Amino acid sequence: MRYLLILFILFTTLYSKNYTYLVDKYTKETELEAKIITKIAKDILHNKEIKLYIPNMKPMDKEIYSRDINVVDSCEKANFVFIKSNSEIDCPNGTKVYFFTNNYRKLIKNENYIGAFFWSKSRPNIVFVENRLSKNNINLPKEYEQFVEDF
Repeated sequence: MRYLLILFILFTTLYSKNYTYLVDKYTKETELEAKIITKIAKDILHNKEIKLYIPNMKPMDKEIYSRDINVVDSCEKANFVFIKSNSEIDCPNGTKVYFFTNNYRKLIKNENYIGAFFWSKSRPNIVFVENRLSKNNINLPKEYEQFVEDF
């Protein structure tokens, strides 16, 4: 009986570390994503107050994003929208909002998106569409030149 109890404790201890590691990895990726999106939004809006809206945001993501910027609960209140996953959203006409996505295909297909931030081969990638930046009168700092593409 004692051996069975020791085996059970050993087994749960080993697997609990793996689970904790997975949670930490997700948090770190989300923190990195939040920092990058925050920097992009600040540079696009020229350090004005950022009101970020992410449709179908998970509570953990909201906690991480709201550390640095104001996270709002609707597109009407936002001035920067980051659309993750397969979400689609339309803001009311007249609302000046910059759309960003985490899907490269969505960026190519939909002219509303000015850029994308996505993960490829475990590395973050940033892409801006040059003519959409011009259309929205967005002047990015020189550090973004390598991320601007002309479609």
